[in-house]
Amino acid sequence: MDTSRIILSQPQFNLVIERLCHELIETYDDFRDTCMISIQPRGTPLADRIYRRLTELGVPAFPYGKLDITFYRDDFRRGKQLSASTTEMNMLVEDMKVILVDDVLYTGRSVQAALTALNHYGRPAHVELLALVDRRFNRHLPVQPDFIGISIDALEEEYVKVVWGTEGDDEIILYPKKV
Repeated sequence: MDTSRIILSQPQFNLVIERLCHELIETYDDFRDTCMISIQPRGTPLADRIYRRLTELGVPAFPYGKLDITFYRDDFRRGKQLSASTTEMNMLVEDMKVILVDDVLYTGRSVQAALTALNHYGRPAHVELLALVDRRFNRHLPVQPDFIGISIDALEEEYVKVVWGTEGDDEIILYPKKV
């Protein structure tokens, strides 16, 4: 029996993206000295959508990169088979305001790895985290998002997955972890 449930689907999904874009515009105005960095691989579809929508809303182009954190993770050497994504960082983040983007914030370990990896590209002036989903419970590290799409109070035994479709069938699903 499938006990999964859809937490967010269209058109609410698009409203969340739109709201996040307007919050970023409120905060960063002309995006001078600002860059957006997605955490590969799951943060990239979200960052792509947000970046594209910001330009549609008239924000001038600003630096955007994609950061792989595979070899910065604390579970890298724990026997788990990991596959790396491509890092696409054609800029330094020295003295820049960085918007770090990921799909689901759960334990905070991915964000910790991203912050460590980001240091190889300079010392940012400021880093803020944008998460589509904030799983408020079971955080292992003191990491909180600055921009939140939605908050979900999921149990430890539940899994939150963002399914990226073709911008007409995106959804966020909550389902029990398989034993």
